[in-house]
Amino acid sequence: MSYKWPNKDPDETLDYSVDWSRFLGDGVNISTVTWFVDDADGVKQTLNSGSTVYGIQNVSQTKTTTVATINLGSGVNNREYKFTCQILDTSGSTAERTIKLRIKER
Repeated sequence: MSYKWPNKDPDETLDYSVDWSRFLGDGVNISTVTWFVDDADGVKQTLNSGSTVYGIQNVSQTKTTTVATINLGSGVNNREYKFTCQILDTSGSTAERTIKLRIKER
């Protein structure tokens, strides 16, 4: 199952988040977050802070104990991107969520 974020204009730089609080157990927190985006061939590529993959840029990223946030810039108009947010939590579990984002000129 994938989730969907609201459309983004290619000229905007916006924060997008995944709230893991319903997934994490009591006293369990996010330890690390890794972001991925599918490239033109549908291959999952790591999207490090400051890097650009397939025309979309990870300007920066942050996390709290329960929320992972990525600040995205650029993007190709009318392209739908598929992001994956992967976390490792303090109990040692790894989980992923897939989110779609359409770039749409406003």
